[in-house]
Amino acid sequence: MAIEAAPWLVALRRFAIASVLGHFVWETLQIPLYTIWHVGTAAQIAFAVVHCTGGDMLIAGATLLGSLFVLGRNWPSERAAYRGVAIATIVLGLAYTALSEWLNVNVREAWAYSPWMPRLPPLGTGLSPLLQWIVVPLAAFAWARPRLRAVGSIS
Repeated sequence: MAIEAAPWLVALRRFAIASVLGHFVWETLQIPLYTIWHVGTAAQIAFAVVHCTGGDMLIAGATLLGSLFVLGRNWPSERAAYRGVAIATIVLGLAYTALSEWLNVNVREAWAYSPWMPRLPPLGTGLSPLLQWIVVPLAAFAWARPRLRAVGSIS
């Protein structure tokens, strides 16, 4: 007799799996847009990808948890609740990323963009990390969405 996991637990697990894979792939693909690609050793580049993916997962978890606290009633079963949590999570992730990129590139100088990184005015924030916080969470929420068929639920 198998015990079926609650829909919210299935959704959280799927979101986490999709997020870690998506962020790891994105970080790997965007590393040439940072100067470490041109000046770092292979070990430094590998560490940066793993370190940044870990940071992405902290951001994803914190923004999802905050969104669930505020908007998570009947999540993930009801379509409106699911969409609201997804939108809030993405907006919070984008806001954090814009601030973090600006702070770490322009103030702390913890990392730098290569000339290949497209930048957005007025802060000069890199386009790739902002797109990451739209594409990866959208894909993660799409895959995590429960496939429930009850009236008023997500289908």
